Amino acid sequence: MANPFYSPGAQRATKVNDLFAAIASRYDLINDVQSFGLHRRWKRRVVELAAVQPGDRALDLCCGTGDIAFALAAGGAAVVGLDFSGPMLAVAEQRRSKVQSHKSGAGQTSQVEFVRGDALRLPFPDAAFDIVTVGYGLRNLANWETGLSEVTRVARPGARLVVLEFGKPDNGLWRALYFGYLRVFVPVFGLIFCRNAGAYAYILESLQHYPAQRGVASKMRELDCVNVRIVNLLGGAMSINYGEKNA
Repeated sequence: MANPFYSPGAQRATKVNDLFAAIASRYDLINDVQSFGLHRRWKRRVVELAAVQPGDRALDLCCGTGDIAFALAAGGAAVVGLDFSGPMLAVAEQRRSKVQSHKSGAGQTSQVEFVRGDALRLPFPDAAFDIVTVGYGLRNLANWETGLSEVTRVARPGARLVVLEFGKPDNGLWRALYFGYLRVFVPVFGLIFCRNAGAYAYILESLQHYPAQRGVASKMRELDCVNVRIVNLLGGAMSINYGEKNA
């Protein structure tokens, strides 16, 4: 049976928007459950690789509920968090309000601007950002290659580009076990916490149509990025693609 939230054609964006509208309120909780809390460590690694310097201008693309955007701001960057899901951005704004109620977090959140927009047609000029991050978003785009091209377009020469995403392990046995976990257990979490198994069965469906870390690295090189590398996490079950725009 086809997943109700996955469509390879013109309806891809609409389906993904429906998906995130369905899970926005429980998105952070299920991320903690399905990754055993490890996604927080992986996002910290993204921020480390971004090498934030005070005064940097950063774009967190497909920002979701704002984890990476807030962390970049805490490092001293002025951050734009862009997502096309209104419900996900609403959760991000709620999180901002909670943090702002504590004086220690006010500076962190004041450096973040959330914008609703299309990752395939970014509303920013060329060479606008010192850092561009994408956390669990590239795989969901109707055309991930166009999205990556937009990332490089809005990046300044020398900018750091960091993409965190589900990966495809090279080891065949580990890949089979990992895909089995995504096929059997992750939809159960979706059913329990969101009453929607299909929303999380979507992860495996979308991953099977995505070239993962090696494909992204190849595209980065094709786009003339330099210092391109892959950071595999959990044996490649998760991955970070890193590159720098050629100066």
